[in-house]
Amino acid sequence: MKSLKTYPEKCVGCRVCEEICSGMFFKEKTSEKSSIRIVEKEGGYNIFVCNQCGECVKACPAAAISQSSQGVIVINKKECVGCLICVAECPHEALFYHHAEQIPFKCIACSGCVGKCPAGALEIVKEN
Repeated sequence: MKSLKTYPEKCVGCRVCEEICSGMFFKEKTSEKSSIRIVEKEGGYNIFVCNQCGECVKACPAAAISQSSQGVIVINKKECVGCLICVAECPHEALFYHHAEQIPFKCIACSGCVGKCPAGALEIVKEN
């Protein structure tokens, strides 16, 4: 299974990952359209990103979410009805929605943010 592993203890809160992600997928540099979210907490930061657990696959009434051969959870834009049940059911708060988009979005472990993180707080991992 391929996923984006996070190291919150290394995160410096620069939000470069959010800008890279939203820029790659939405051609905008905004945390509101990023599939990775950095949230400040006392003494550091939380990093919210999909760990490819598959709970959203089970929750989707339209069967629009599936797992790829690499273990990455993907949303079929043509099949998604925009009900947002997957967003509500995500145990990691890692499925996101923006009012300008018709469907939710999530990390697909593309690695675009990994090399740009100045603190080394992100890594792509492959596990069995």
